[in-house]
Amino acid sequence: MAEQFVNGMPAAALTGATWRKSSRSGAQGNCVEFTRLPTDEFAVRNSRDPEGPALIYTRAEMVAFLAGAKDGEFDDVLN
Repeated sequence: MAEQFVNGMPAAALTGATWRKSSRSGAQGNCVEFTRLPTDEFAVRNSRDPEGPALIYTRAEMVAFLAGAKDGEFDDVLN
């Protein structure tokens, strides 16, 4: 049976995950981290709560989000 990943599952349950975060993250842990899953999905967690819940996204969802971020579509949320 293939491994299944669900939204809200404990990030600690993603054994073998290699979590990444931006080099722009602050020393206070104010960032999110992500990892690619063997199912070609992606998990995202809060770096301040590495044992907490992980959100699971499909490849298409991540592609759409990253393209929007690169295009500046979300810049207004910081104002």
